Amino acid sequence: MKKQLNLAQWNRREHFEFFSSFDEPFFGLVAPVDCTRTLAEAKRLGVPFFVYYLYHALQAANQVEAFRYRIENGQVYQYDRVHASATIGREDHTFGFSFIEQQDELTSFVRAAAEEIEAVRTGEGLRLTETTGRPDVIHFSALPWVRFSGLTHARSFGRPDSVPKISFGQTYLERGATLLPVSVNMHHGLADGYHVGQFLSVFQDRLG
Repeated sequence: MKKQLNLAQWNRREHFEFFSSFDEPFFGLVAPVDCTRTLAEAKRLGVPFFVYYLYHALQAANQVEAFRYRIENGQVYQYDRVHASATIGREDHTFGFSFIEQQDELTSFVRAAAEEIEAVRTGEGLRLTETTGRPDVIHFSALPWVRFSGLTHARSFGRPDSVPKISFGQTYLERGATLLPVSVNMHHGLADGYHVGQFLSVFQDRLG
């Protein structure tokens, strides 16, 4: 479900109009989160680390209203909830898009993720469909072989896009803690650094 915002009464109306006129309205930042406890908990539960932190990242995104805003036909809509469209790698070093529905319970999310990951890995091509390309998703990706400190995304400026993009890098040790680089890219007409900070704070709280 979604509802249309009344732009005339929205306190971000001028921000939305200003940044929506840009050729590249997205901004991004990278910050580390401490996943020491999360890594141990994923191992204890027997859940793949990627699936475990993806679950918590999606839950955190749903808690921040700005991550549920989307621009459609020039209007801003707020979705009740958003899901995951994550890139899944294959043994031949290609990848495909997935759709994993947001679930409140971890076990349900893990089950759905396992089914979708298997479908991608045994399939071929990008798997860009109406489902994987729907607007009420977060675009997730993981680069577990790269400890990045910056990241950009390929984008078609001729195609309207307002979907947040969250990427995860290679974990690394620092002062006894295991850190995970997180890149967040957002449409500046819908969000500012404050909202990305909110997401990172909630995500960190969930990771422990």
